[in-house]
Amino acid sequence: MNRKTLLLLMSSAFFVSACADEGDTGTSTDEVQTIGSNAENAEEITLWTFAPQHIDLYGDAAERWNEEFPDRPIDLIAETYPFEQMHNNLLLAVQSGTGLPDIVDIELGQYPNFMEGIIQFEPMNEYVEPILDSVVESRYELYARDGNYYGIPTHVGATVMYYNTDIMDEAGVDIDEIVTWDDFVEAGKQVVENTDSTMWNVGTEDWLMDMWPMISQRDSDAIDENGEVIFNNEENVDTLQFLYDALYEDEIAELTPGGMNQSEEFYGYFLDEGSAAILAPLWYMGRFVDNMPDLEGKIAIRPMPAWEEGGNRSAGMGGTGTVVTQAAENVELSKEFLAYAKMSEEGNINLWTILGFDPPRFDTWESEEVRNTDNDYYEYFGDNIFDVLLDVRDEINTLHVTTDTPNVINEYHTHVTFNVLRNRTETPQEALDRSAEVVKSLQRK
Repeated sequence: MNRKTLLLLMSSAFFVSACADEGDTGTSTDEVQTIGSNAENAEEITLWTFAPQHIDLYGDAAERWNEEFPDRPIDLIAETYPFEQMHNNLLLAVQSGTGLPDIVDIELGQYPNFMEGIIQFEPMNEYVEPILDSVVESRYELYARDGNYYGIPTHVGATVMYYNTDIMDEAGVDIDEIVTWDDFVEAGKQVVENTDSTMWNVGTEDWLMDMWPMISQRDSDAIDENGEVIFNNEENVDTLQFLYDALYEDEIAELTPGGMNQSEEFYGYFLDEGSAAILAPLWYMGRFVDNMPDLEGKIAIRPMPAWEEGGNRSAGMGGTGTVVTQAAENVELSKEFLAYAKMSEEGNINLWTILGFDPPRFDTWESEEVRNTDNDYYEYFGDNIFDVLLDVRDEINTLHVTTDTPNVINEYHTHVTFNVLRNRTETPQEALDRSAEVVKSLQRK
């Protein structure tokens, strides 16, 4: 194993906390399930995933496939592994050319590791291109290289603002009047003045739910489309200054308890009305339902505030791209099944009804099955979830995720937030300049 590969594997821990969004990523045990027809002529399709609940989606698709195509039955052999183990095993299998599954889920942060050298995945263009006018295209672009679409996304991951309406009402704030970040700050001052809560929290270990979506709104990123490090550009420095000011100048925010809003410490704090708002992707709805059930009926979903009126009000965060490997026993069947499971209308509807994710195909967002199917999320948040999605669907930029991204996240968590937001020993410009140079130096090794 070469040094660069070792560094990539060591960096995976940062993506577990920063980008893994679809269930347990570190404690799942090895498990093999066979879902199929038991027909003698059934073709086996092997699948690897790190998210146990994804098996519900693929299993449902396999059962529907066998009912719809009884003359072409399949047996789906679905294997679930812990997050790091699965990605490490896959990387070793790609390097050796042996032991690859037919289909595999790859977490967004790990995906660039498999795009170097000779790509061993099958392009899915024949299935993707006909539906591009019906999808949030930026989410498909995440898994594209040189005109080929390899990974099929699992959700949009649209970032929104979650507001505790009890606190906002007590503060005398109409959340529908919060259009820009300036409005958000002014609303926050009312919350601080009129309630016992603060408005917001700024994470120190949560690049995914603080600075990254906020710079993506501004058509920026840490890495540009050419692979150049732009971590310290003007937009990013200004955004970090905004976070600093929210904490220490405007005093509408506190540092996030536990460092991130996916910690037990934070859940207890938010349940106790420590703050009024959370910035997070739509898949964070599951965190509310699982960890803060007592807030049911009290949380409203709205677009992110824009940096200026008419600006972007969302950003797509996190994700899993599913690929077909060139080593698949039956490549064409594997591709067809993957498209059936995750790209068809019914497959996208099931991403919502089975997994609770915002499906990439926006032509399903107003379907009867999506709008009128009772589930935990409608009961908890109300029935405007897809109205918000429809409102912001064209305001989600493509992220530039490369093999340098783990180093960006490492620098942000261990240097930038520590020196700027915690210790206040460096300015945003100083910290981002220094971290950009570190990322560039690692890029050269």
